[in-house]
Amino acid sequence: MRISEFFGKFKSCMLWGNLVAMIVTILLLAVGVKIGLDRYTHHGESIAIPKLLHKDIAEAEDVANRLQLKIETVDTGYVKHLPPGCVLEQSPAPGERVKSGHAIYVTINATQSPTIKLPDIIDNSSLREAMAKLTAMGFNLTPPQFVAGEKDWVYGVLMNGKQVVYGDRVPIDAKLTVQAGNGMRDLNDDVNYIDPEYTSEDDNSASGEFGDFDDFEEVGEVPAEPAGEVNKEKKQAAKSHSDPVSKPHSPKKTTRKPETTNE
Repeated sequence: MRISEFFGKFKSCMLWGNLVAMIVTILLLAVGVKIGLDRYTHHGESIAIPKLLHKDIAEAEDVANRLQLKIETVDTGYVKHLPPGCVLEQSPAPGERVKSGHAIYVTINATQSPTIKLPDIIDNSSLREAMAKLTAMGFNLTPPQFVAGEKDWVYGVLMNGKQVVYGDRVPIDAKLTVQAGNGMRDLNDDVNYIDPEYTSEDDNSASGEFGDFDDFEEVGEVPAEPAGEVNKEKKQAAKSHSDPVSKPHSPKKTTRKPETTNE
């Protein structure tokens, strides 16, 4: 093939027509794909997330539906002063912009207060330790109730006036009262006194310390004194107590007058 014939084929209308058709087809496919992706991904669209906090879940779903958004509940919590079923948390946060059909994940308030297992504190801890443990778990405590028993030792727990034991499920907002000892014994308590039991070894040890009782000599009776001598001694003792104490006589002083002479 000559060079002139080769370049002459580029002047064919059929060749250029096919090239133009291919280019147009590629362009149309690119534009179609772009339009389809934009429609599918909602490109260029944005919706501000509304504030749903503390709203009832039904009201929150109604607001989301009007904005072409969805509500999905992922968790529950409990706040005593808020009504049950209201929204406690939401994600994304209010004000963020998302596309239509986006889901808003919320945490709602439980309809009932959660329950917690009562720890093993009855007859197993002091009053101070029990109060600290229950407070850390979030229980609402009232002043302790003192009963007869060992001082500050936990003997029971009351929930709204009813007795509860270890392992019971107790609502977190229930009022608990710890019963502790006041250091005094109840008069109705029975006290059993048990006599000590002595064994043969104890008897042998006692005899070893004090010796054999047969070795001690018998002491005779002390002879009584005659009655006359006893009465005589009593009279002498009484006389010595009754006589007054004699005082020594001081010598009498005499004064001598001077002699006078008559002249």
